[in-house]
Amino acid sequence: MSEAKTAAIIGGGVIGGGWAARFLLNGWNVSVYDPDPDAAGKIRAVLENARGSLPALYDRALPPEGRLTYCQSLAEAVQSADWVQESVSERLELKHKVYAEITAALPEDGFIASSTSGFKASDLASKGAPVVVVHPFNPVYLLPLAEISGAADLRAKAIPIIQSIGMFPLELEIEIDAFIGNRFQEAIWREALWMLKDGIATTDQIDNAIRMGFGLRLAQMGMFETYRLAGGEAGMESYMAQFGPSLQWPWSRLTDVPELDAALTRTIADQSDAQSGHLTISELETLRDDNLVAILRGLRRTGSGAGGVILQHEQTLPVGGEIDGLPVTLRQAVPVTWTDYNGHMNEAAYLELGTWATDGLMQLIGANAEYITAGASFFTVDTRVRYLDEVHRAELLTVTTQVLEGVGKKMKLFHRIHKADGTLCATIETLLLHTDLSTRRASEPLPEVAAKLMALARAHKCYDAVGAGGAVGQRT
Repeated sequence: MSEAKTAAIIGGGVIGGGWAARFLLNGWNVSVYDPDPDAAGKIRAVLENARGSLPALYDRALPPEGRLTYCQSLAEAVQSADWVQESVSERLELKHKVYAEITAALPEDGFIASSTSGFKASDLASKGAPVVVVHPFNPVYLLPLAEISGAADLRAKAIPIIQSIGMFPLELEIEIDAFIGNRFQEAIWREALWMLKDGIATTDQIDNAIRMGFGLRLAQMGMFETYRLAGGEAGMESYMAQFGPSLQWPWSRLTDVPELDAALTRTIADQSDAQSGHLTISELETLRDDNLVAILRGLRRTGSGAGGVILQHEQTLPVGGEIDGLPVTLRQAVPVTWTDYNGHMNEAAYLELGTWATDGLMQLIGANAEYITAGASFFTVDTRVRYLDEVHRAELLTVTTQVLEGVGKKMKLFHRIHKADGTLCATIETLLLHTDLSTRRASEPLPEVAAKLMALARAHKCYDAVGAGGAVGQRT
């Protein structure tokens, strides 16, 4: 196994903490430097949120968490780092000062990735530091986008690292202030301020217009694909013909910006307090992360938008292994969408977990996607679940699968579900019949699949369904 790489995080605020979590949960060691005496507490809070959400996006387990170190000096954090992420305040003179210190300690061929929200890479690198913009969106540990801008050689170095930690690198060959994402956010923000200033809408109405309507469309299609659909079968050309003239209508105030005077600032603050003041920031962060996990897992199912990034990253995560001689067919953290009002994993989720563990066993015997495309599969005809211990949001579960029977058309499996501490929390026994997908009737599996299934059944005969090593369980 290759030695873990190290990321140096310079600045441990909200964004720096998000970067630390993203790298740590993808198996990197992280060295943090921030002179703020509260930095460790802030990063600890971000990590707590990240541990409960990022692993839940995947149907495979992320790598073992890396080692987190707090350094007493910037040079100590940087000197052996494979990646340096700068996330200090948005003051150009401060960034230049920090870059001079980083450059003096950088390993050979090292460079600096800046989290800046708006400065061009050429401005950041104007004093000679090797800086590339790698601009994320909050929360960094969940949202995949990283806008990358700067010298071509540094962009080329940054992009594969960003991809390896499950993010989507949006490469900008031409430098612009504030990049792409922030320019869109700024446009919406300015229009919202004018609506408030003119008394047209409240903060709550504006947020509802986004989250109940076009925000959901933009999340999975973006702007141009969404508008293409609005043009019907004729596509974008039809849309432009129908709605293009509206660009000349006086709908928007984007050509002007309201002054953020005391009155407007007070209006915004009061309305925001009325809208969300009943929740603490911590509660809002948890709500935000749970909502994002639910949306992103939904997109993951179809591979649309950010869901495709998660699927691509998931394919790089390891699978397989054994526990007590039985194959591991699934490792997965419990997403919030699997929990109920009692705060624990609900019955339907156990069935889904068993489904994907069965799928893992089918992969082992060759009943994979190609096999199914060729016209055959296994269909479930009976499932029995025994619940032995509560399971909560974000817990990492490992499933081992024993083949109880693998002769002819039948495949009988016994899944054991273990918590991270080894506790057996549930068992699932399932009976499947091999099926010809063209006739939808039971049929004999192909010889190579039948042989692998029988081999596993023989190998697993020494285990009873009570569990290897005498673990608690039940054969039903």
